[in-house]
Amino acid sequence: MEFIVEGEPQGKARPRFSQKSGTVYTPAKTVRYERLIRKAFLDAGGNAIPSDCYVGITVDAYFQIPKSYTKGKRLACQHNINRPAKKPDIDNSLKAVLDALNKVAYEDDKQVVEVICRKWYSQSTGFLKISVREVKA
Repeated sequence: MEFIVEGEPQGKARPRFSQKSGTVYTPAKTVRYERLIRKAFLDAGGNAIPSDCYVGITVDAYFQIPKSYTKGKRLACQHNINRPAKKPDIDNSLKAVLDALNKVAYEDDKQVVEVICRKWYSQSTGFLKISVREVKA
C-alpha cells in the first residue's frame, strides 16, 4: 500500500519534560504531523497488517529545492546529482512515520523488519511517499 503525505517532511521531536507537572510529553507539532500521516494512510484505504506478520516500509522524503540555489545547483537537484543533506535527520523522519502508523498500519512497530528511507529534492513542494507492505519470511 502506497500513499502520499503532503507538506515538507518533518522529524520526530524529542520528548519534552514539564517541570510543573513532572510529566513527559510529545511536542504539539510532532503530534499534529503524526496525525497527518495517519490520516493520509487511512484516506488512501490502508488496512492494518495482522500482528503475526512481518512489515516492510519504504519512506521517500521529498524536499522543496531552496529558492536561493543558483540555476546550476537547482538543475543538479532536479536530476538527483545533489541530494538534501539537511535537517530533519533521516532517522527522525523515519521515527515519526513508524510511530504515526503504530496501531493503524500494523499492531506494533516491532513487526517492522525491513526499512528503506531516502531523501530527495522535489520540483514542486515537499511531501512524503510511504509504502507499507507485508514481508514474507
